[in-house]
Amino acid sequence: MQVEIKIDDSCIEPRVIIITDKVNDEINDILNTLSSKTPEIITGFYNDLAEILSPDNIIHIYSAGGKTFASVSKKEYILRQRLYELEEQLTKHSFVRISNSEIINLKKVRNFDLSLSGTICVTLSDGTATYVSRRYVSRIKKVLGL
Repeated sequence: MQVEIKIDDSCIEPRVIIITDKVNDEINDILNTLSSKTPEIITGFYNDLAEILSPDNIIHIYSAGGKTFASVSKKEYILRQRLYELEEQLTKHSFVRISNSEIINLKKVRNFDLSLSGTICVTLSDGTATYVSRRYVSRIKKVLGL
């Protein structure tokens, strides 16, 4: 793919033109990325107070007991979004799903223990150890380049 940027002082609003012989998945991904207006922040609730959470500070997000939680430092925030909504919103921020009930921030991982057969143990920056379910092992290995 070729990318070209032109700087024009008379331009009032940015304009994107895609020239292609056919629309394929790559073009659709570009269109979705350009047209998405997802917020960069997440609202979490702690002690009945709403707080704005920066994705960079979130260690992991998980579901338990029908609720969704975000772990930030030593606090556990309740989130109103579903896990799949957060996964879509956070993929560009180095988040990856490791099981049906958990998403981790790859920037907050201390290490991956690959010595277990069939699964991977992940140690997060706050010392929490969690496991990649068998269903997601191949996805994690692909992300890690293994």
